[in-house]
Amino acid sequence: MTKQARIDRKVPDFEAPATGGKTIRLSDLKGQNVVLYFYPKDSTPGCTREGQDFRNNHLKFRRRKTVVLGVSRDSLKSHERFKEKQGFPFDLLSDEDEALCSLFDVIKMKNMYGKKVRGIERSTFLIDKDGVLRREWRGVKVAGHVEEVLEACKALN
Repeated sequence: MTKQARIDRKVPDFEAPATGGKTIRLSDLKGQNVVLYFYPKDSTPGCTREGQDFRNNHLKFRRRKTVVLGVSRDSLKSHERFKEKQGFPFDLLSDEDEALCSLFDVIKMKNMYGKKVRGIERSTFLIDKDGVLRREWRGVKVAGHVEEVLEACKALN
């Protein structure tokens, strides 16, 4: 896939399998802001904490007409377990073929116990109600991140 999402440009429409047996299409979310947060792996400490922060602020995002979606390369089966265990009120998208990862350019070489591995760089993207990418956060540190994204949503409305 050669197209990539760019700030202040319309994000190419995409679809991905999601928890609950759904297929999420960006075009179906028109009229709402969308927070897409990419995380490395289900049920790991940082990813769990980030998901919990989005969960704990979910109503605040809803009040701002904002849909939150988590994305990783994990399978739908893994996502279903993670979502249920953590009580996430939002869907998780499975990107096993890395189509979304490519669109948002989040795959990076990382050091894992001294070995170089390809993995998702924790990143978040804010898409406005018209499908235009308005903000991106790359190399995210979990602490305080969700509050920063919420402030950016407030600024959009």
